[in-house]
Amino acid sequence: MSESKTLPFNAEVRQLLDLVIHSLYSEREVFLRELISNASDALDKARVVALQEQDFVAAAGEPRIDIRVDSVNRTITLSDNGVGLTHAEAIDSLGTIARSGTKAFAEALKEQKHNLIGQFGVGFYAAFMVADRVEVRSQSGHPDSPGVIWTCDGTTEYTISQGERGDRGTDVILHLREDSEEFLDEARLKEIVKRYSEFVGYPIFVGEDQANEPKALWTRSPSEVDDEEYNTFYGQISGDFMPPATHLHWSADAPIQYKALLYVPSAAPHDMNHADGRRDIKLYARRVLIDDAAAFLMPDYLRFIRGVVDTEDLQLNVSRELVQQTATVDKLRSQLTSKVLRHLQSIAKKDAEAYTGIWEAFGGVIKEGLHNVSSSKDKERLITLARFNSTRSDDASGQVSLAQYVEAMSEDQDTIYYLVGTDHAAVSRSPHLEAFKRKGIEVLLSWDTVDEWAFPSIETFQDKKLVSISRGEVDLGDDDTTTPDVSEDLAGWIGTILEGEVSSVRTSNRLTNSASVLVDDQFGVSNNMQRIMRQLNQALPAAQRILEINPSHALVRTLDQLHKDDRKSEAEPLAWLLLDQARLVEGEVRDPVGLVQRLQVLSTLAAQALGVSPQAAPHPEPAAEPAAEPAADAATEAADEAPVVIDGEVLDASGAQLSE
Repeated sequence: MSESKTLPFNAEVRQLLDLVIHSLYSEREVFLRELISNASDALDKARVVALQEQDFVAAAGEPRIDIRVDSVNRTITLSDNGVGLTHAEAIDSLGTIARSGTKAFAEALKEQKHNLIGQFGVGFYAAFMVADRVEVRSQSGHPDSPGVIWTCDGTTEYTISQGERGDRGTDVILHLREDSEEFLDEARLKEIVKRYSEFVGYPIFVGEDQANEPKALWTRSPSEVDDEEYNTFYGQISGDFMPPATHLHWSADAPIQYKALLYVPSAAPHDMNHADGRRDIKLYARRVLIDDAAAFLMPDYLRFIRGVVDTEDLQLNVSRELVQQTATVDKLRSQLTSKVLRHLQSIAKKDAEAYTGIWEAFGGVIKEGLHNVSSSKDKERLITLARFNSTRSDDASGQVSLAQYVEAMSEDQDTIYYLVGTDHAAVSRSPHLEAFKRKGIEVLLSWDTVDEWAFPSIETFQDKKLVSISRGEVDLGDDDTTTPDVSEDLAGWIGTILEGEVSSVRTSNRLTNSASVLVDDQFGVSNNMQRIMRQLNQALPAAQRILEINPSHALVRTLDQLHKDDRKSEAEPLAWLLLDQARLVEGEVRDPVGLVQRLQVLSTLAAQALGVSPQAAPHPEPAAEPAAEPAADAATEAADEAPVVIDGEVLDASGAQLSE
């Protein structure tokens, strides 16, 4: 073959060229990644063929890939000393897609599980994103095979002719377009090699300098890598100066083939909870970078995981947007997630102190999975991983698992109790806990926002139902304490006074020290959830809550006596004060002026009970004109003389004790 021939592309290639140039790849720089991958594949293929064919021509020198820039002629030449192409292979590999050289070769070697990237497959045509003409000069290693020259300007046809390259291998020469001048800079090319092809298994030279490190740490056996190497590599890929809390390094062959080296940081990344925070998991296909922030490889509740995943089952020649839509990635994500959760379970079992550190850094994020996870097995793992504060510890550092909670339960307890609030101080001193503390029943405590979703998502654990003690009524069994008698209509009367502010009022069996507490409806939206939604600018319709009152408390008993004596002017402020107090405990003050006025009424009652006379103002301001005194209210005067109950003692208005 001496003269050149111009041949048309088949229709499939013409369509593909347009797709590759205009829409397949999101970043033009990947053209170099694709060409390096093709060259690496040619070197792989040469190594295998040399073992099979004794007369296969040897390469000139060690296997390598060279990238050279000619700024004068505006060309980039990428060379390898791999298998090379015959005339027929050039037509089959460069002129069609369905019969890609690598595809056919890979099928022939399928039983040997040899890994090839895609010699002159779709990726080759990425060259036309930066070049208006591409020339391929190749010399096959098969004896007596003449060299071949293939040229194309990216239109509907290509030219092929005979030509001498000299040594075995292939040169791909890109004549750059006017808008691709940045790629004539060797420093820019080294940057691209470092980013995408750092771990390709052959040395890559840009000019005189080697631009990659062929040995990928994750391809080595874990037994060959020490902690210092693991920690150094972690710092390189994450930018974190602190050593990781733990790492896991493994490989798998089924259902997909991959290697992974993943890390759990020792502290939460600063952008972990930012919607656009970086997710440092790098996805490789046969040591060639596909995506350096492959967030789709992990569920969002494991977004703190860092590391590298390298799979044999992904095609290189698709964009990162298309990669994450493949069934392979779905399987890979499932495998990685389960492996990470099992690893965390192992740490929790073997080294509780180390796991406590991990949980303190990432527990709030991990618990998001309790609400969002789709796999029942993964949900079970997450439940065993979850840790909560509880009334077992006096400070915020104590943590228990659900298994530890159940193990400590009494035989007659069939419920796991929990309380979610705004912070440790609020939940640990909540009136809701009083009866539970008196009975020695442990309650899980949380102030993580996510637990408003997490606890209801668990529902049961080891056949024990999870119940919020701030919702509905609480049944703790028979109580051996005596409850003072109060008027049967007291709760209903207070409910009438507070109509529109609470849904109802009832006596409480959860209070021992406090006068009152607000309780969420069993099936309504909790007050804490409404607070969270307001912070997210997604306010929900206000839900009225239930006010529970403690009939043993002096304030409630005093109010009951005032109610019995029809002393409305004093009783009604105290009824409101019960609501004020319940709100104050939750950190809410709706009507500070009204609260102060109601406290003044309570102060006056206390003064009367102690026989303390009201003190005149030290500097009363004279009225402009004496105001006419209103007619005395007989009922009010009578009420002023009525007895008052304080801490079980019946006192008259002067504070003297009356006989029973």
